[in-house]
Amino acid sequence: MPQPPDIYIPIQRERHMISGLSLTEENVSQLAKLPPIHRDPFDRMIICQAIEYDMTIITVDDIFLSYPVTVLKRA
Repeated sequence: MPQPPDIYIPIQRERHMISGLSLTEENVSQLAKLPPIHRDPFDRMIICQAIEYDMTIITVDDIFLSYPVTVLKRA
């Protein structure tokens, strides 16, 4: 990154009109419902949020295709 993350990320979020997404108890409650396909905790939380908010995940990682979420596969 051209600047420290605490400076660069907020500037880019504002520039590209990207809203933050907090991690909530409702999101975390989805963890117990996920199939045990893989153990990456960060990926699993992204999946939980996508389920909770009915959002699409954009990724190059095929593992997301195994979960009950909408995925836009990028090359």
